[in-house]
Formats: sequence, structure tokens, C-alpha cells
Amino acid sequence: MSEFNEFDQQGSVPERNTGSIISHAFEMYKGVFLYALVTMIVYVIADSIIQSMTGLKWYSNYSSFRDFDEDNYRNILINRPGSSLYFSFSGLLTILLSPLFVGLIYITNKFNTKASIEFSDLFIGYRQNLGNILLYSLITNIILWISIAMCFIPVFFVYPLFLLGYPILLFENANAMDAISKTYNIAKENYSIFLGTSFLGIIISAAGIILCCIGLIFTLPFIYIAMYSIYCAYLGKPRQITYNK
Repeated sequence: MSEFNEFDQQGSVPERNTGSIISHAFEMYKGVFLYALVTMIVYVIADSIIQSMTGLKWYSNYSSFRDFDEDNYRNILINRPGSSLYFSFSGLLTILLSPLFVGLIYITNKFNTKASIEFSDLFIGYRQNLGNILLYSLITNIILWISIAMCFIPVFFVYPLFLLGYPILLFENANAMDAISKTYNIAKENYSIFLGTSFLGIIISAAGIILCCIGLIFTLPFIYIAMYSIYCAYLGKPRQITYNK
């Protein structure tokens, strides 16, 4: 059983503009980098298992991105044997590991408030509000995959509407539908800032693709830190969560 303490007096909160939010996220990311790396290692190991099951040797074809064009995109990502089965399992993996990324957000808050961090904090999403985290992830992933199917570009305009969802589920212990409603309403009223934050967050997260995609292990979790920073900007620094032993 968890309980919520009063707001910690320590920690920073960014201003309500894209530059301040991204700068804040950078500072947070530097402090929780090792935990972000552990999260990505878990993801890569699980993803590698899925690849071996589906027969899709994804990581062995990163060099194909050097001559990237539309035909290569379809051959690498869509038309390869086993790709449909892989993406189905990969979507399920993303949902099942969503509590791990929620844990990374929790650790970011502990770093921001100068609280002591334990490795087990990374798994708080599996101990608190798990059902709603999984349901939220399922719903939003379906929406985002539909957006990707619509020539890919719409996903950049839809994604900002869900930036606050995971922090709301964690810090406010909300149910999935309330989290979707709240993040949508706040993002809708401040869409330009949410769009700029999500766009830059995605670009920074995807920057590792330049290093033959291996660098994604180091950059991909940044978008989840940006979720924490924009939550602080619009809903205030969250209360610290503690567990009774």
C-alpha cells in the first residue's frame, strides 16, 4: 500500500514554454541516465527475444539506413518476412514494459527532489496502479498506431495529446480514462507548447539512430523524462510517493 507525503520543498520546475521544459528534461536526464540505460537494456533484450521468435533480424540491417529512401523504408520496416508478426509482438511488449517507463518517471522525480533512489524504484509501476497503466498504454498505442498507418505524419500531431498520461497515472493514481481525459484537455488548451515539446523530445530520443541506431539505447528514454518535465510545468512538482514496509 502506498501513501503520499507532502510536497518536497526541493527540486526545480520549468517555465511553461518549450525551451524551458526541454532544458529541464536535459538536466533530469543527466541525473537518471544510468536508470534510463537499464530500462533500455531490458527493452532491447526482450525485443531481441521477439526477433528470434519471429525470424526478423532487425538489428543486423541498420546499415541499410545509410541509403535511406521510401523504398528502403518499406523493405526494412514493412515488407520484410516476419515483420507483421514482429510488430504485433512488439506492440504487446511496449504495453507490458510501460510500467517500467513509469518507474523511470518516478525515479526522475526522486532525483529532482533530492530523495534517495533505490533500484527497486524502477519497478513501482508494477506495484501501483498497474491495471490502469497497462490499459492506458493499450488505448494510446492503438491510437498512435492508427496515426502511424495514416502516412505516419499524423502521429506527430496526436502524440502531444498524451504527454501527461503516465505522470498522471503515477502521481495522481488516476484511472486510465481520467488520465486520457485530463492530458487531452490540458494539451488541447496549450497545444503549441505540447507540440513543440513532443516534437523536440521525439527528435532527441531518435537522435541515436545516427550512430547506426545503436545509440537509441542511450537517447530513446528522453521522451519519458520530457513527460515528467511538462507535468511539473503545468501541474506542479508532484508529491513524493513512499511505501510502507
